[in-house]
Amino acid sequence: MYFEIDEEEAENKRRGYSKDGKGENPQIVVGMAVTRDGIPVKTWVFPGNTADVSTIERVKKDLRGWKLNRCIFVADAGMSSGDNLKILSGGGGRYITAMSCVRGSEVVKEVLSRKGRYSPVAGNLEVKEVHVGTGENSRRYVICRNPLEAIRQSEHREKVLEELEAELSNLNGHPKRACRLFASGRYGKYLRKLKNGELRIDRAAVKNHAKRDGLWVIRSNDDSLTSADLALAYKQLMRVEEAWRTMKSGLNLRPVYHRTPERIRAHVYLCTLGLLIERVAEKAVGDTWRNIRNTLRRQKIGQLLTPNGRIFQSSNPDSECRNLYNSLEIEPPRQVISVE
Repeated sequence: MYFEIDEEEAENKRRGYSKDGKGENPQIVVGMAVTRDGIPVKTWVFPGNTADVSTIERVKKDLRGWKLNRCIFVADAGMSSGDNLKILSGGGGRYITAMSCVRGSEVVKEVLSRKGRYSPVAGNLEVKEVHVGTGENSRRYVICRNPLEAIRQSEHREKVLEELEAELSNLNGHPKRACRLFASGRYGKYLRKLKNGELRIDRAAVKNHAKRDGLWVIRSNDDSLTSADLALAYKQLMRVEEAWRTMKSGLNLRPVYHRTPERIRAHVYLCTLGLLIERVAEKAVGDTWRNIRNTLRRQKIGQLLTPNGRIFQSSNPDSECRNLYNSLEIEPPRQVISVE
């Protein structure tokens, strides 16, 4: 979370790697633990130059004192380094993490190349389990596949290749345009350069990308969960991502203009409290916060002017508003708010 104030006056405002592209601004790193339903239960504020491995170590230490019956760390591919996994597995810790499909990695050479049938789980999800190594060095992977996403990615790639063929036909020997095309994140992965410098579509690369349509790979050291449970547990990470989107946009977690550490932490905690209220309301009503808010906006407070003073009066709530008040166990506003 970056700051609009340039000075590094607070103890936790530091410059570090910025996921928002604001590397020139000081920042803090915010951590949050949520339940399966996306309800926040704890928040951390770290200095802006804190590495991922340090945040994991602190979070694991703090949650250990909660005496939880079961605690599993679920992380995306950005947290799957060897140091992070070593810390997570220490003391009998359990984790589920996505793995990067980097060329030449174990995931590409040993996991994705294994043959076998996928087992349906739920909805558009299929899984296939793969073990690499033996004994204590055995590593458990689960390949997850979404058939609908595979179709979408295939159709998208066909459109990109059509655009690429048009771009190649219009190069007309322009070296700068060829360099930009080869370095492009959209087209470069499907190109190869000949000895004379000309660009051609790499059909082998296209074929390799097609094999990964709709696939993602996760790794876990928890043997008590089935491959289906691991895949579904990893998909719960979307609840965490949804919570961050709400914190950043709907609750205005950023930008921040505070200077002192106390006010910075208070700002984060108040936004987390707002998220908690939203999630509790959603769980009680069974609807999204946006729909809850739009329904409650129908009830207004009017100001009536008289020769003897002012009266603030609320409108009568409709049936949907009354149902929301009952579900949330909130008393509706009085008809007459105040008389002045």
